[in-house]
Amino acid sequence: QVQLVESGGGLVQPGDSLTLSCAFSGGIFANYAMGWYRQAPGKQREWVASIWPGGNTNYADSVKGRFTASRDNAKNTVYLQMNSLKPEDTAVYYCNRARDFTTWPWGQGTQVTVSS
Repeated sequence: QVQLVESGGGLVQPGDSLTLSCAFSGGIFANYAMGWYRQAPGKQREWVASIWPGGNTNYADSVKGRFTASRDNAKNTVYLQMNSLKPEDTAVYYCNRARDFTTWPWGQGTQVTVSS
């Protein structure tokens, strides 16, 4: 069974950068399109970014130009580089399969708080 473990979150100030990691196990990572999602307090989980096995990416409009998804197939890990963070980026961040695919069980996520 696929397991996902997110890490790298923290408390940062507006304008700061942060890189999240997601460790994948239980399958052939290189075969899968992966996605990043986030859930802010009181809101539904929303899609943030996707990265395909070959490295192509797409992003939600709210993060386009600020966030960059990448992957290391040798390490079974997907990353989310977040720059120019804003208070509205505050959320618990999760990784899973890219949107439009059946999701695996969700991990615990990693909290990102952007506050001055």
